[in-house]
Amino acid sequence: MSRIGLQPVTVPKGVTVTVDKNVVHIKGSKGELSQTFDPLVKVVLNDNEIQVSRINESKQAKSMHGLYRSLLSNMVTGVSEGFKRTLVINGVGYRAEATGKTLVLNLGYSNPIEYVIPEGVQVNVEGNNKVAVDGVDKALVGQVASEIRKLRPPEPYKGKGIRYENENVRRKVGKSGVK
Repeated sequence: MSRIGLQPVTVPKGVTVTVDKNVVHIKGSKGELSQTFDPLVKVVLNDNEIQVSRINESKQAKSMHGLYRSLLSNMVTGVSEGFKRTLVINGVGYRAEATGKTLVLNLGYSNPIEYVIPEGVQVNVEGNNKVAVDGVDKALVGQVASEIRKLRPPEPYKGKGIRYENENVRRKVGKSGVK
C-alpha cells in the first residue's frame, strides 16, 4: 500500500492547478510546469488539495500512485518556492565564472571547461568558489548540479574538486601516515 500516495498535496495561495485528461498544469510565481500521468492513477482537484488515487490494486498501479503524488508535490514546491543546490569548489587555482548562458570552470586541467547552462535553470557564482544552481524543476536542478560536480569530483586525499555544500568527503591518510 502506498503511504505517500494517500497523503493529499496542499496547494498554497498564488498557485493554480488545472487537470486535463491525463495532464496536470501547475502555475505559480516562479514559473509553470506540466506533467502527464499514467491512466492507472486518477488525479482529482479539491479546493486547495490535489488527491491522487489508483484505479486498481495491481503492483504497477501501486508504484505509480506514490510516484505521481511525489512528482506533483515537487512541482507545487518548485513553482511556489523553487529549488537550489549549492556546489563548493576546493583547490588551488580552481574557480568558476558565469558568462551569459555558459559557466567557465578552471579545474586544474590544461584548458578551462565551458558548461552550457540549459533552459529553466539559473547558475550564480558567489565569490570564486561557490556555484548556486536554482530552478523550478527539481529533477533538472539536480541533474545540472550533478553534471557540474562530475567535471571534477572531490578526491579523498586533499579534498580537491567540486562537492555539494552539505556533502561530507571521507578523507584518507596518505603514504606518510602508514609508518
